[in-house]
Amino acid sequence: MPNHRYGLIMAGGRGTRFWPRSRKRNAKQVLRFFGERSLIQQTADRLAPVIPPENLWVITNDLLQAEIRKQLPQVPKQQILAEPSQRNTAPCIALAAHILHELDPDAVMGVFPADHLILKEARFRNFVKAAFRAAENGSTVVLGIQPRWPETGYGYIEFPKNVRPGKAEPVPVASFREKPDEKTARRFVDRGNFFWNAGMFFWKASTVLDLMRHHQPKIATLLAGLPAYRSKTFVSRLGEVYPLCDNISVDYAVMEKAGSISGIAVDDIGWNDVGSWEAVYELARKDGSGNASKGELFAESSRDNYVDASKPVALVGVERLIVVDTPDALLIASRDKAQDVSKIVKMLDAHERETLI
Repeated sequence: MPNHRYGLIMAGGRGTRFWPRSRKRNAKQVLRFFGERSLIQQTADRLAPVIPPENLWVITNDLLQAEIRKQLPQVPKQQILAEPSQRNTAPCIALAAHILHELDPDAVMGVFPADHLILKEARFRNFVKAAFRAAENGSTVVLGIQPRWPETGYGYIEFPKNVRPGKAEPVPVASFREKPDEKTARRFVDRGNFFWNAGMFFWKASTVLDLMRHHQPKIATLLAGLPAYRSKTFVSRLGEVYPLCDNISVDYAVMEKAGSISGIAVDDIGWNDVGSWEAVYELARKDGSGNASKGELFAESSRDNYVDASKPVALVGVERLIVVDTPDALLIASRDKAQDVSKIVKMLDAHERETLI
């Protein structure tokens, strides 16, 4: 039987919260924070038992395309595509669905971010298999991650009140909620039926195209006018058409508007979106004083710090710092302000310091 299951790995982000290690040409998803494999390599590795490498597709940008092709030699090179411009997740997913439906009208696709960490991979794959089975029967399925704290940086999925986390069976999604304030996030967690939206979706390629035609006709029309994927003019025409697509997330574009969305309420799979240096610190091995380091660290009267440097670093009398040293830049930040590292990148952009971004 032919395998109609495909995986789309979205890998177009810049990872600005990981400056100065993450740059346009060497962004977060291709970096090695945990072990010898980069985040995108780990993503492909954990999908391999479910989706064969010849059925994996990656959409990234032109600055990362060559590096990702190098890191994922098992994926056919022509299936690692570069977006002509960043247009958020809706055009990205619609483009992949357009290509897959052309090549295989029975294609069923799972959508996966390139830069998440999942420690309990076998359990994660059980949920992926269940989601694929439901998608093959016509459902649109989203995975919800059981929240561990009242996070304000994620969107939430509202499940039925009696939802049972860990049951690999899709149930109707009641609603999608945008990133809440802290009070609302606490209420979501207390209620027990609100789960984090991790951006993992499963559906037939034909379903994606139908939803786009209904809810985002401009994007659908632009992509429908592309020549055949294997045409010599496909890349050049994509370069003309793609930047005209609206810059919009798939959540806003279709998920919040569509009816009959199903979801799987996932329990503990060791999921982390690795959203900042703080996340790296939390996952790192620490000494007796709570210090973690990638490289040689000497710490005196210092606690709860994270250091990433290729040279020996000494800390004296400091707490809760992030120190990241690269050949051309040094970051020193409070762990409590790790999310604000991206503001430095905006500042560098404004000052046209291209060599630093």
